[in-house]
Amino acid sequence: LEFRRVLFRSLASLNLLTFRDATTGEIDVESYEHAVRLWTIVLEISVLMAQFPSKEIAKLSYEYRTLGLGYANVGGLLMSSGISYDSDEGRAICGALSAIMTGICYATSAEMAKEHGPFPGHKPNKDHMLRVIRNHRRAAHGQADGYEALSITPVPLDHATLNGMKQNGKIFVERAKHAWDQALALGEKHGYRNAQTTVVAPTGTIGLVMD
Repeated sequence: LEFRRVLFRSLASLNLLTFRDATTGEIDVESYEHAVRLWTIVLEISVLMAQFPSKEIAKLSYEYRTLGLGYANVGGLLMSSGISYDSDEGRAICGALSAIMTGICYATSAEMAKEHGPFPGHKPNKDHMLRVIRNHRRAAHGQADGYEALSITPVPLDHATLNGMKQNGKIFVERAKHAWDQALALGEKHGYRNAQTTVVAPTGTIGLVMD
């Protein structure tokens, strides 16, 4: 293992089930967005406070400031909503929650870059990073083509399935699109404070803490 190639991440997972109203079954999207924004800031602060196993890892972590915000309990969320894990609806919800989370993370990262500057390694990676953000935005907008410099076309957000759902679907579509619109617009102006912002980590252990 070459430690110089390892990036240390500050990790956190949001318990999705806490955003579901037990009475109506709807997800509080506004609270979810607020939590994502807040925890992006918390994880950015933690980069300065973290202790690293080697000088090389510390150097890379400061240069790229990689974060790892994710979510947990998606199975519990779907099950309590009566939605099959392996279904179009289940996949569409997961895609929407992921799109909203990552878009808001990058938009928040760009806002922090406005105040504190982008991550030190941003300048030589600026064009490539914006290309990646534009491709994510296309996927959030449900586009099937037009992706830049990709050999495999990604699966776009399933607008049709989401718009056909009774609860939250249309809101998911609009908020995902808005999040990535902001991520790109702000990033073009200010750059990004963090090279990477989200990761869905294995949450078996943290699930014990979440009860």
